[in-house]
Amino acid sequence: MISKAVIPCGGMGTRFLPITKALPKELLPIIDKPCLAYIADELVDSGISEIMIITAPGKTAIEKYFKFDAELEDTLMKAGKIKEAESLRKISQRAEISFVCQMEPKGGGDAIYLARDFVGKNAFALALGDDLVYSPDNPATRQLAEAYERTHKTIIGVQEWLTDDIVNYGVADIDSSDGRLHKCKIIKEKPPLNELPSRLACLGRYIITSDIFDILRTQKPGRNNEIQLTDALNSLCLTEGAYVYEFEGRRYDMGDKFGALTANVEFGLRSEFGARFKDYLSDLIKSLKE
Repeated sequence: MISKAVIPCGGMGTRFLPITKALPKELLPIIDKPCLAYIADELVDSGISEIMIITAPGKTAIEKYFKFDAELEDTLMKAGKIKEAESLRKISQRAEISFVCQMEPKGGGDAIYLARDFVGKNAFALALGDDLVYSPDNPATRQLAEAYERTHKTIIGVQEWLTDDIVNYGVADIDSSDGRLHKCKIIKEKPPLNELPSRLACLGRYIITSDIFDILRTQKPGRNNEIQLTDALNSLCLTEGAYVYEFEGRRYDMGDKFGALTANVEFGLRSEFGARFKDYLSDLIKSLKE
């Protein structure tokens, strides 16, 4: 039922300066593949056939990455690098990908509103461009799409978050529950520890009904004088209703240096040279203890 997805990639990536002066944070590599490509793969593996990426000025490299490059492919084929050429071709063939640029940084809600004509009247998937989820057997977006089929209401992806840095996330205030699915009363954005409504943190995956665009069209700026997605989601909670779903998977915060480093280590251990890398890490740990 969910065939379209939106990926907002408008953030400046200031925590990764100076590299993000030249390279969008969404293209920072996990070994040899950018975070954004992993997110696009998750969406395709979840049944998505059309993806719109919301970029910002200075992020033309994102569009270049996903577009077919006939000259480069031809050069690789002539050099006998067939495997490399095929890997490049797959980037542009897995889904129909389009782009729109958010010219001014007016907030996540404003960025999503730019996708209104692309989305149309149906519900759509939303995946934030710096949230990576490893769940190869059952992609996170597919899990949320299945929850949407049960409810036909907006679904917000959450996971239980037990550490104190939960104060950096939106946290769900829930009502009734059915296993991993919970009725959502409201999302409290970055609440202090003594005001946590639960331990369910919102982690960058959503299935959202198209009613969100009617809300965003007239929504006034909120925190940081920006159009906030959380404010629009809370309006949906109070009107048509919304749910949160505790999705399974290993989530990495790719907007954080430690999160990005963790992803590279763990994906390295899952790679074709994982055994060799594991031996290296074991030897390194032993040397640090000496």
